Amino acid sequence: MSTRAPLDLRQIYVEARAAALPRGQEILARFPEAERIEVASHWNIPGLHGNAGLVRDWLKIKRQVLVLGTRKTLTMLPNGRSADFIAPGMANGCALACAYCYVPRHKGYANPVTTFANIGDVTGALERHAHQQGRKPQANSVDPHAWVYDLGENSDLSVDALISDNVRDLVTLFRGLQNAKASFATKYVNRELLTYDPQGRTRLRFSLMPAQTARVVDIGTSPMHERLAAINDFVEAGYEVHLNFSPVIIFRGWTDAYRELFRQVDAALSAKARAQLAAEVIFLTHNAGLHEVNLGWHPRAEDLLWTPQWQETKRSEYGGENLRYRRGLKGKAVAHFTELLRRELPGCPVRYAF
Repeated sequence: MSTRAPLDLRQIYVEARAAALPRGQEILARFPEAERIEVASHWNIPGLHGNAGLVRDWLKIKRQVLVLGTRKTLTMLPNGRSADFIAPGMANGCALACAYCYVPRHKGYANPVTTFANIGDVTGALERHAHQQGRKPQANSVDPHAWVYDLGENSDLSVDALISDNVRDLVTLFRGLQNAKASFATKYVNRELLTYDPQGRTRLRFSLMPAQTARVVDIGTSPMHERLAAINDFVEAGYEVHLNFSPVIIFRGWTDAYRELFRQVDAALSAKARAQLAAEVIFLTHNAGLHEVNLGWHPRAEDLLWTPQWQETKRSEYGGENLRYRRGLKGKAVAHFTELLRRELPGCPVRYAF
């Protein structure tokens, strides 16, 4: 059984400038039945952002509401883990409803997709930046040859591609940048992306976790068997495909569950997929504010995510109260996880783990 389409758009909040741009017009034409509501700013929509009462409609808002705006900031942020640079994304927010997602912390209680219509500004900035970098002087854990740009830090591009051609345009751009690659993580199998012809210049990272855990916390995403079945197809279509084990959630029996997952991955891989494989590992960081939101719409998830007996509080650089696994426990857990991965998936390098 395939995943239900994550979008059923009924309302579009739209900035006037976005509506006037060609991409904005294309998006509005794609959803002609949706009610249009003009707003001054995609970041400040009274009645939508910061409205605690909307937590009851968390899932409905994600599926039925789109915000259409323009991207103002075009900064490339140095990274060094998933990518060399975090690119200015063409979307913010997601129609999926992963209970651990950090993006809603910045948007109040409603977190619909915000799509940006000024694709030309972003592709132009990316092209200029890549050209300024020149040839990558030495290999690093991100990539041995190419500068890698993460395009989806605050959204899932496989879902964004259901809304507009922004993702196709970005894949096309990187196809022509011989010193750079695009990269994004995804939890949704959108087979339309198989037609984009990336020619090895886009790295797609399939996010994986044990299926029984995903059924609780990965709401609205493609089931794990679909993600596993898609790996070989995306490699054949010209994508570089890596594995994104994120977030790793500690629960009783978690190592047995991951051992089974690694064996499922091993059984699914073609020789071609196996030869180009790599993984990244990120253990869970939770947040007190998101915990309160989740209690309003999906308290069952908090049985897995909010485990103070194994976590400690750490103040984030933005002032939020985060919960991370205790230092001693986490260090041992990361070491155990990576050793288990290497044993069950020999030949799959771990690019980073924390």
